[in-house]
Amino acid sequence: MLDNLKTERVMAEEDIKISAKGVDVFYADTHAIKDVDVDIQNRAVTAFIGPSGCGKSTFLRCLNRMNDTIDICRITGDIHLDGNDIYAKDVDPVQLRARVGMVFQKPNPFPKSIYDNVAYGPKIHGLAKNKVELDEIVEKSLRRAAIWDEVKDRLEAPGTGLSGGQQQRLCIGRAIATAPEVLLMDEPCSALDPIATAQVEELIDELRQTFTVVIVTHSMQQAARVSQKTAFFHLGNLVEYGDTDKIFTNPVDPRTESYITGRIG
Repeated sequence: MLDNLKTERVMAEEDIKISAKGVDVFYADTHAIKDVDVDIQNRAVTAFIGPSGCGKSTFLRCLNRMNDTIDICRITGDIHLDGNDIYAKDVDPVQLRARVGMVFQKPNPFPKSIYDNVAYGPKIHGLAKNKVELDEIVEKSLRRAAIWDEVKDRLEAPGTGLSGGQQQRLCIGRAIATAPEVLLMDEPCSALDPIATAQVEELIDELRQTFTVVIVTHSMQQAARVSQKTAFFHLGNLVEYGDTDKIFTNPVDPRTESYITGRIG
């Protein structure tokens, strides 16, 4: 019996990709995130939901140290990736961001060709020994981003010339070209039309076979469609975290129920 419990515990630990304990975030004197504990499951989609300004994007940016770029931002607590402290002094944030990729709210392709958008990361991280390997990475990344068939004959055309939905899928391809383990998405569909949104949502479902995906979304319907786990933030607090189905059908905290039913937010 004890052996079984031990095995279950080891399996549970192996299933956790990112673990955050007692995380607080301050912007100067503003306490933006308050004592957040959360374990993010490997190869699953976790959605962060909550009203505007509740801290969900701020917390997301803690997971790849994007908040380091903000002078007045201070972070306390522990965040571990595969059991290793991502804020340890010997951790290079650039290398961390190769492992924890990010896709932003507004599609932001570089002012370069479609090919160079995707090739940029592998080049600077030395992931390809020659042009043949780089070509393979670019094609594989664009295929995974479900845009290869649309752009394969115009790889030298500027990425900025694509439609909004195509640009966002290009940015996803760019993010996965460095072979990250985690993909962070900060409201990746908010600037897209319904058809492009459906394409990106379908892509997110495919990506979780390979990556751990964390998505911030203002759309509860989107969270319900794409995620297996959901975290509800309110006023800088992580109010509730659990299986998406349970959060939406049988929440424990009355604040979660109020948000889902539209009484707050």
